Amino acid sequence: MKTALIIGSTGLIGSQLLEILLKSAEYSAVITFVKRDSGIQHPKLKQHLIDFDNPESYEKFVVGDDFFSTIGTTIKKAGSQEAFRTVDFGYPKTFASIAMQNNVKQFLIISSIGANAKSGNFYLKTKGDIQDFLKVCHFESVSVLQPSLLLGERKEFRLGEKMGAFFMNLFSFAFVGNIRKYKPIQSEAVAKAMFDIAQKNKPGFNIFESNLIQEIANKKSC
Repeated sequence: MKTALIIGSTGLIGSQLLEILLKSAEYSAVITFVKRDSGIQHPKLKQHLIDFDNPESYEKFVVGDDFFSTIGTTIKKAGSQEAFRTVDFGYPKTFASIAMQNNVKQFLIISSIGANAKSGNFYLKTKGDIQDFLKVCHFESVSVLQPSLLLGERKEFRLGEKMGAFFMNLFSFAFVGNIRKYKPIQSEAVAKAMFDIAQKNKPGFNIFESNLIQEIANKKSC
């Protein structure tokens, strides 16, 4: 029986992943790190209310087997590029560093299709930067999931995302061959695939693009 650790457990993918983890027989304990009380209660759940900017206050709690990072925001919601980078790069980097020191075996993270540290797009560059950092970390296994446009009901309304999802769904028949990876994907499928990938514990640094994430989720639901 394993212990799972997760940041971003109140978000779109994170909340669905948390539900899977709590129901799973693979984990005897699930540890979450949150800014505010989620209100979720479960015998296996241990919730730590923390100051994400004060690692010394929580580093002793980052102990377990599998670390899941589903944390993320938008530049608009964060308020600035700097604040966005703190959430999408700074926090995962800090937790990964602590997890490594505390002998956590594997680290899994939600990135984005097109993530590249050399990208001229700030969002994709930030996602690429955290991938590059994780590539040199000494975990037994690192898995980077790169979903395309996420479909699902968020707590906050994102007009651009809704419009993008509408038009991409409308032309979903066109996403074939090499562009399959850009087809929108349900957040639930990403959460299911993330859980399944963790159970495989594939050694080394591994990237899973959106079409492969969908294939893994489909197999798991059969």
